[in-house]
Amino acid sequence: MTQKMSGARATVEALEREKVEYIFGMPGGASLPLYDALWDSKIKHVLVRHEQLAAHMADAYGRVSRKAGVCSATSGPGATNLITGIATAYADSSPVVAITGQVPKAMTGRNAFQETDIVGIATPVTKYALQPLSPAEVPFAVKEAFYLATTGRPGPVLLDLPKDVQQDEAEMTFPDVVNVRSYRPNVPVDPADVERAAQMIVRAERPLLWGGGGVRIADAAQPFAALAELLMAPVITTLQGKGDFPEDHPLSLGPIGMHGRAEANKLVSECDLLVAVGVRFSDRSTGNFGEFAPNAKIIHVDADPTEFNKNKAVDLSILGDANQVMGMLFDSVARQLGKSKDPNSNPWLKRVNEVREEMKGIPAYKDSYADLSGPKVVKRLREILPPEAILTTGVGRHQMWCEIHYRVLRPRTWITSTGLGTMGFGLPAAVGARFAAPNVPVVNFDGDGSFVMTEQALATAVEWNLPVVTVILNDRSLGMVEQWQRLIYDRHFIGIKFPKTPDFVKLAEAYGAHARSVGSLDEFAAAMREGLKVEGPTVIEVPVSPEEDVFPFMPPGKGLKDTVYGTSKEMAVF
Repeated sequence: MTQKMSGARATVEALEREKVEYIFGMPGGASLPLYDALWDSKIKHVLVRHEQLAAHMADAYGRVSRKAGVCSATSGPGATNLITGIATAYADSSPVVAITGQVPKAMTGRNAFQETDIVGIATPVTKYALQPLSPAEVPFAVKEAFYLATTGRPGPVLLDLPKDVQQDEAEMTFPDVVNVRSYRPNVPVDPADVERAAQMIVRAERPLLWGGGGVRIADAAQPFAALAELLMAPVITTLQGKGDFPEDHPLSLGPIGMHGRAEANKLVSECDLLVAVGVRFSDRSTGNFGEFAPNAKIIHVDADPTEFNKNKAVDLSILGDANQVMGMLFDSVARQLGKSKDPNSNPWLKRVNEVREEMKGIPAYKDSYADLSGPKVVKRLREILPPEAILTTGVGRHQMWCEIHYRVLRPRTWITSTGLGTMGFGLPAAVGARFAAPNVPVVNFDGDGSFVMTEQALATAVEWNLPVVTVILNDRSLGMVEQWQRLIYDRHFIGIKFPKTPDFVKLAEAYGAHARSVGSLDEFAAAMREGLKVEGPTVIEVPVSPEEDVFPFMPPGKGLKDTVYGTSKEMAVF
């Protein structure tokens, strides 16, 4: 059955059929027909103050809700402002549908007002970018955008709508399903590969499981954990994979990489088998590719075949959904083992515990800093927040302290930018997460440099009365860059000090948020507990020293064996 309507009305109708609840965006001339069609829609529009925030909000909404987050912008600068957020979602495989307005087709290529080739600009950082050229194509384009964004390896899709396509009318047909030529997201798992992997696992004496963002995306945490417990095998994660496996579990070693846990970095070099699930073998995780896991055979499970052998050659690749693969792998291993391994007679676990004890003495794990230090604040935050609380972060030194010291206990409760490392991600991500999970505490853990990039998101949080708590570690510096300049560039500090920073309490209050600055760890704890109870957003400023570095630290270009555990002075004491 067809219906005659405008392209804009068809876009909204198609979004409603996808059960879209929120659109994060900002209108402009080229998107006004779409916004007019939203006037009587049940879809709620969330107004942002900069289009980058809209993309970050949609990204976090998608990560938490398991649905595609939707953002919108007008043509030209509105569309290009989305790009950083779209690229962030692409790097972290987040399902996002970005809808942009465009100049009328007749004006294309004429340097029209606010004209840019956003399809061309966005193509390298999207799963797909498309532009319907007639209103009748719109329902298919919207259905296709959501299908591509949410299936296989998720990612952002851009839908660019010329203004005349939005305004003109046509007879519309709304498809229930779409087929995209040569796109096959659901590839059957090869049972022979699973059997080969099971045989490798059973023969291994020092197996290690490695979980990445793909475990969360595929909802594979349960079978992933079941295999670890069956084998009594320790578990490491990527930074994106925090929460794949409860970090308070006895088998958890935490994340590996540039600022990974010391015991994780050490033991990955000693394993004889590494089962890598939903990981990219990123340089930030592996360091020098040739030196990574030198003694191990590697099994790589992933839904994206382009990731196989891209950075690190592996012994066996298994293509498929991680949930399905891990379930099949568990059954096969259980059948061959017959029973779980006895932890009391497991030399590998004894070695793991030896390394754990050894690493307890490193300076990075000792509370030897001032009362208000990054590690202490992170640890106290974990004590206060319930297991289901969602933590978002900006990017910088504060993020790395969370990587090391914040134990994530459940999947989809850790939202951070890893692949692109986008400063300013934390606050708009917290807003998007709160829309997706309105009954769960949401906290943004930020640095002063990261926070000021997107502090406008406070306006949206205040307008919607969202109880989001933002913690700002204020060192009046770009702390992560300062650490590199201190340790690698002979303290040649340039471009990292903030001689003038906002009064964050007054800034937050100017937006209408609750705010306070704290001077001790106990004051911080009290402010956090209060902030979790009040209606509306809260900002807590925590002054910290710019001289406090994040350790462990794997210098760039080095391998995990080169991990530094503290300054030379501290290590002399150790």
